[in-house]
Amino acid sequence: MDLDLESLSCFVAAAEHLHFGRAATAVSLSAAAFGTRIKGLEEDLGARLFDRTTRSVVLTEAGHALLPQARRCLVEAERCASVVRGGPSPYTLTLGTRFELGLSYLVPAIDPLARTRPERTLHLHFGDTEDLLERLRRREVDAVVTSARVTDPGLEYARLHEERYALVGLPRLLQQRPVRRAADVSCHALIDVHADLPLFRYFLDARPSHESWRFESVHYFGTIAAIRARVLAGAGLAVLPEYFLREDLKRKRLTRVLPRTQLATDWFRLIWHSTHPRGAALRALAAELAERPLR
Repeated sequence: MDLDLESLSCFVAAAEHLHFGRAATAVSLSAAAFGTRIKGLEEDLGARLFDRTTRSVVLTEAGHALLPQARRCLVEAERCASVVRGGPSPYTLTLGTRFELGLSYLVPAIDPLARTRPERTLHLHFGDTEDLLERLRRREVDAVVTSARVTDPGLEYARLHEERYALVGLPRLLQQRPVRRAADVSCHALIDVHADLPLFRYFLDARPSHESWRFESVHYFGTIAAIRARVLAGAGLAVLPEYFLREDLKRKRLTRVLPRTQLATDWFRLIWHSTHPRGAALRALAAELAERPLR
């Protein structure tokens, strides 16, 4: 069997983008040439690597099994070239991130990071936390930036920034219905991400355990951008990251509820597999990201 590196590179691009058109652009091939490469690789391996419909591209079981090995092959090929040429070899990393964090923190960092390490190309994949962690487990992304806790012994992480939170509401709403104790939230709605990982737990963890915080109703909106929009509309109270609220608090569009309560904090982390062939590069990237402020 004679597998060529360009076909493996096409396969990895398709696995990362899950879109043949975007993957073909990433490797500078026409759509037809790219499809021929993937088809030829599947024929050489005797297995289908992707399930494709008009709307989606997903890896098959064989594709999932091949992906980490294909990445290792490409890394080793780069190392062979660097031995001859000298100097760092080009490489790519795909980072998974939540939509709001990616836009405010990672997208502005792309150009400065490229200037410090021109041999490194960064791609971003946006999704919610559960989707991103699942893609990390399947090695469809190289690392994930998230505040989710790491419990898998096969994963490594580096802390980037402490994530602070605030319970907030519309000033007009809180003037009409002040919140000075737990019982006062009975006439307010709580707006949160979802039931499994509520942001309100950061507030509860900072309060005495005997208190009962029972809201009139609870509504889940999935992303912090949607939650913020609902709070600004006066629909309820919510716990949100302080970096995301900085301008709202500064301009008094929103106000803190019980501001003397010091909410529990968390950390943004860069998380990757401990066996990742670019582990050293990922740790170096984490150090660079830690130096960049949250916006």
